[in-house]
Amino acid sequence: MELTDSQNAIIQSPFERKIFLEGSAGTGKTTAGVARMRHMLTSGVPADRLLVLTPQRTLAAPYDEALRHPDVAAGGLVNIATVGGLARRMVDLFWPLVIEEAGFGAQDERPTFLTLETAQYYMARIVSPLVEEQGYFDAINIDRNRLYSQILDNLNKAAVVGFPYTEIAERLRGAWVGESAQARVYDQAQDCAARFRRYCLEHNLLDFSLQVDVFFAHLWTEPLCRDYLLNSYTHLLVDNVEEDVPVAHDLVYSWLPHAESALVICDQDAGYRSFLGADPVSAAALRDLCDERVTFTGSFVTSPEMQAFGDTLSRILQPGAVSAPPVVQPPPNLTNVLRFESCRYHPDMLDWTADAIAALVHNDGVPPGEIVVLAPFLTDALRFSLTHRLEQRDVPARSHRPSRALREEPATQTLLTWAALGHPAWGVVPTRYDVAYALMQTIADLDLVRAHLLAEVLYRVKDKTPALAPFDGVNPDMQQRITYLFGGRYEALRIWLDAYRAAAPAPLDHFLARLFGEVLSQSGYGFHQDFDAARTAATLIESVQKFRWIAADLPAGKPLGQEYLEMVQRGVIAAQYLQPWQERDENAVLLAPAYTFLLGNQPVDVQFWLNVGGTGWWERLYQPLTHPYVLSRRWSKGQPWTDTEEVAARQLSLHRLVAGLVRRCRKTVYLGLSELGEQGYEQTGPLLKAIQRVLRAQS
Repeated sequence: MELTDSQNAIIQSPFERKIFLEGSAGTGKTTAGVARMRHMLTSGVPADRLLVLTPQRTLAAPYDEALRHPDVAAGGLVNIATVGGLARRMVDLFWPLVIEEAGFGAQDERPTFLTLETAQYYMARIVSPLVEEQGYFDAINIDRNRLYSQILDNLNKAAVVGFPYTEIAERLRGAWVGESAQARVYDQAQDCAARFRRYCLEHNLLDFSLQVDVFFAHLWTEPLCRDYLLNSYTHLLVDNVEEDVPVAHDLVYSWLPHAESALVICDQDAGYRSFLGADPVSAAALRDLCDERVTFTGSFVTSPEMQAFGDTLSRILQPGAVSAPPVVQPPPNLTNVLRFESCRYHPDMLDWTADAIAALVHNDGVPPGEIVVLAPFLTDALRFSLTHRLEQRDVPARSHRPSRALREEPATQTLLTWAALGHPAWGVVPTRYDVAYALMQTIADLDLVRAHLLAEVLYRVKDKTPALAPFDGVNPDMQQRITYLFGGRYEALRIWLDAYRAAAPAPLDHFLARLFGEVLSQSGYGFHQDFDAARTAATLIESVQKFRWIAADLPAGKPLGQEYLEMVQRGVIAAQYLQPWQERDENAVLLAPAYTFLLGNQPVDVQFWLNVGGTGWWERLYQPLTHPYVLSRRWSKGQPWTDTEEVAARQLSLHRLVAGLVRRCRKTVYLGLSELGEQGYEQTGPLLKAIQRVLRAQS
């Protein structure tokens, strides 16, 4: 890649300089950061003296990829980490220093680090009895998995913002202006958080919040640990700092005076992870400790017309500009960058979207991997409807929804149904519908009617023991209705399960890996060409493996696989796995929520924005137990959160969202418009009104 003079100036800057680099997305900041890292390595800077910090590991992908290049000099490893990962490493390394001071109960045992899934598992063990026996949270209607995740989110917010977790309820109550019954909900959430923290301390369990708390309260202030870090990593490279949390900024702020060199990279008009604690304001404070401030302009991604459209729309959506007339110049050649068609009904909009994508792929030669379909929320219905339409038009598609519960994935339901049949001692009895659904997913081209017939005549439960009967026991007429082709595939699955049941049971992740590799991925079975299902299977196997690592603390007498299956059935959300983020199938259209696409930080040629008139682009998710803005450093404790603040926050979020999307689009934005939304309501949301103002300005 040919670099600009501005990029070369950053790359060739003396290794004693500390630089704060900012600019919009697509201006080449990360490219300069990667090139500077490579330049430092080739110039003799020891790799193990360089620390690369990013808010999440997925954003470090360009640095990982650069270090895997064959021309990178051998010797030493560059440390690429998040603040959470760094905290975990230091807690593990200096565990004897903190075990007593931090109040852990098992003095002679090593720590157990929890994933999001395993943390929710322990939270469920603590909270479920309170809900069922003492009536906790009876004033709100919320799924159990969201209940657990929001209590954990409160603990995480306290840790990354830097206030005591015992103040969570006080801060939430102080901002609440509604009915007084909500205050009791906050108190109950506080009690659950305190019980969870006590349990973790007693059993040496460290969830994300406790790892961060222990690191900043006990290790970063400990000279031995602090000197180890400052002396080990003398060159800092901090990217996407605007997406990181306040304690990460505190860490870098303390580190910068001791570092030999630093490059701090910040995106303007970003901060998409604010719901996870990101704080662009505290990130901007880091520029004061740097020797030099550099701003990149000019995009490597967007065309001038696309940039003009984005600038116009962003100005209209800036906070305070909702009702003001647009004082902007009409963007040139808007028809080159913006396509839309107004439809009456939601299915018509999906048909138009699928037809437009098919035309781009088959007629215009646009690679499917350069097309992304975005919506504020990618529901099951929307995902299925659009995927089906694209399949009919011979366009491959994949989806990515990292917050989706494991149990909601068809591949997960299928694998765990066969796990229950493979382990009858667990006493888990799938319903006949579950078996029919699993058969339909397992056997390629098997329709629901034949799958139901198979389950009806061959799925047996005797003495609470589920099993599959042989296909040759079915009368000939039924065999012909099902067909011998499907019957043969069913029989191969049944024989495999029977053979497994006859041997000693294996760990659940081993069972799932064998089932996938020996049966489901073979020709004639449903996972053979289904890459989404394969990714889900890989995630599930990794999830089970991590769950097995905490097996020592599971209830006695219950098999680990059974405990895991029950946990998934309760709706525990999958932890974030790198594989779905890292895989970018160049031959498949991506379907994703808008924020998920932004956090992947990958530009594409064409974007489709669906349900543009819907309020989902504007509204925040309903979270009755937490509040991302109140639990932040930008909010004073005790200050009420009113409708005025809510509208301002929504407008700022929409402004950042739209600016981020446009800056990651090279050629064209297609707007999916329907007068009536998915639920049948008229759509006249703020994003649609802003786009209408852009169009009026042009005319």
